[in-house]
Amino acid sequence: MSAFEPGNTMKSDIHPNYRPVVFRDASADFAFLTQSTVETNDTIEWTDGSTYPLANVELSSASHPFFTGQMKIVDTAGRVERFERRYGQRKRRS
Repeated sequence: MSAFEPGNTMKSDIHPNYRPVVFRDASADFAFLTQSTVETNDTIEWTDGSTYPLANVELSSASHPFFTGQMKIVDTAGRVERFERRYGQRKRRS
């Protein structure tokens, strides 16, 4: 008997909870609903009137420079300051 035959079920209590989750990028005022196993304690009421778990993210397709075409510096953990200490201040063009 193969494991993929009809009637076989998954083992219980070993799989993560796969459910609808809202991901929100607050910097871009953008949110989307998708399926995920991410663990979160926050919830949000979605446009369909249902309440879903909420995962806040720093970057999404609405705020990432690759997708928006706009360059902006996202400084996490002082990367800009560390770069400037190593290589000096950036020169500004007049």
